[in-house]
Amino acid sequence: MVAVTLMWATAGLVTRHLEAARSFEVTFWRSFFTTLSLLVILPLWRGRAAWRAFRQGHVALWWSGLCWSAMFTSFMLALTMTSVAHVLVISALGPLFTALLARTFLRHRVAWHTWLAIAAASLGMGWIFGAQSARGDWLGSAVALCVPLTAAINWIVVQHAHGKGEDIDLVPSVLIGAVISSAVTLPLAFPLQATVHDVGLLALLGLVQLAIPCTLLVLCARVLKAPEVSLLGQLEVLFGILLAWLGAGEAPGANVLQGGLLVLVALLTNELLGWKQRR
Repeated sequence: MVAVTLMWATAGLVTRHLEAARSFEVTFWRSFFTTLSLLVILPLWRGRAAWRAFRQGHVALWWSGLCWSAMFTSFMLALTMTSVAHVLVISALGPLFTALLARTFLRHRVAWHTWLAIAAASLGMGWIFGAQSARGDWLGSAVALCVPLTAAINWIVVQHAHGKGEDIDLVPSVLIGAVISSAVTLPLAFPLQATVHDVGLLALLGLVQLAIPCTLLVLCARVLKAPEVSLLGQLEVLFGILLAWLGAGEAPGANVLQGGLLVLVALLTNELLGWKQRR
């Protein structure tokens, strides 16, 4: 799971070394190569059974794929609009958004420590957004907010389907998301300007940053408990900021370090207390 988060964290570093690809083109190429990678990985891993989920045709699978496509698109767009640290800190809010949506739509009880975590994380995000608004570059963070929001919606869709006896397979839904993302962003990516160097880096992202770790995540989820996966997943924020800092010279601003630290402490404390209560 630590290796998974390290692979996820390479997105910011790689995008900072692109020569000409920008905005929707970056998203298209990564989603396109994720699609190609999963079309190879799925049959090798599961054989003919790989396509069973598509034949069963659960509506929830396609809704989940739509959520994945929104996550893929908004994440890469946000990386081209603002700093890596901003995007990663905001993306880490997924568990808190999930708790709120689960309370609203699934009637799950929200623990007291989760409410405190939501309040603390809101203060941290307010500090980050306030500093960005003063500089007029808040749009990238607004786009990044789509990542944890659609991740939370995806979880609600999966849980609702599970309650009806329909289990959603993660990898096929990721494949659907990659296909939708590449199809939607292709018309917006023209004229294509990526160099051979850029296409190579984005192909690497599609395979190593998305297809392989998503496949490994399925295996991790069979061994680790959900709180452990969620807790270890927060390492992506630390790895991503460090990689962009050391590999691309993108040092996080003071407001990101201050607000981001508050967000991460709130998230980690909430996960640890929740894990302790369950045990």
